[in-house]
Amino acid sequence: MIKLYGSTTSPYVRRIRMWLANTEHEFINLQIFAGKDRVILAERNPTLKIPMIEDDETVIFDSRVIFRYLSDKYQFPSLSWEQENQLTLIDAATDSLVQMLLLGRSDIDTSEDKMYFKLQRERVNSTLSHLNELVTQGHFSDWNYPSICLYSLVDWIEFRTLHDLQQMPDLLAFHNANHQRIEVTATDPRST
Repeated sequence: MIKLYGSTTSPYVRRIRMWLANTEHEFINLQIFAGKDRVILAERNPTLKIPMIEDDETVIFDSRVIFRYLSDKYQFPSLSWEQENQLTLIDAATDSLVQMLLLGRSDIDTSEDKMYFKLQRERVNSTLSHLNELVTQGHFSDWNYPSICLYSLVDWIEFRTLHDLQQMPDLLAFHNANHQRIEVTATDPRST
């Protein structure tokens, strides 16, 4: 059986958990920053990042690679190049927000007028604006892996209060339209 290692609050882990909602697997919830869970992570994954999966002797790192592995294993449809680009947008915003969150938790003031912080804020604004436009155009009307990833990002932004989405009403409407799905409610970090 596939073992998925991660945390309940990671948007990258959550997307895989939602994608595997109808597939038998074991979810191993780790507290990745300290203690025995950090040791478990370090023993299995030299990147020290989540998610990762174990499938017998195979260990796969990174949510994009995990998705490809699972798609091959279970013969799920491949993503189109357009969908791959959508994931790149979603991942760019998520990566920047993760970095800013970790810096903030390290007592670094990310509101300063420093190049790194400005680049991260610019990337987040640009990608979220573009994603809002893609939602407006109907690109996320089907509930598929890119939609799951977008939902995970938007919900994580709202959960962590990482960005003001009021100027992106279609992203908020997309979030609202999908928040009662069973795989969404089952993986909600607020309820764990």
